[in-house]
Amino acid sequence: MFKGFKDFLMRGNVVDLAVAVVIGAAFTAIVTAFTTGLIKPLINAIGGSDAAQGLGFYIFESNKGTFLDFGSVINAAINFVIVAAIVYFLFVLPVKHLQERRKRGQEPGPAEPTDVELLKEIRDLLRAQATRSGD
Repeated sequence: MFKGFKDFLMRGNVVDLAVAVVIGAAFTAIVTAFTTGLIKPLINAIGGSDAAQGLGFYIFESNKGTFLDFGSVINAAINFVIVAAIVYFLFVLPVKHLQERRKRGQEPGPAEPTDVELLKEIRDLLRAQATRSGD
């Protein structure tokens, strides 16, 4: 049972997809809290007299909606780099090393289905098709 699950996980893009969706989403919340709570106040401290506005400036002083907030952009870029580094070094790189070891023959790859398993699958598909067409 575990061998089949391991084989499923090691088939090319399944690992990449899982990393991109599940792990990326989980770490994004943590990293966003880190950058918003710790990094952004440091960036805002550079931003001049009004620290609440952060690093940026108004295009028109009379219109508060024209504030260009460079601090938020820098914060988002730092957030992206941290998430990408965590995903790459903790998940993508180890799987890449495992796949390279398999290519060199140091570790067996995913098991291929046997002829009997393929024939059983074909039989079941034909049986299912026959029952659908017989209705």
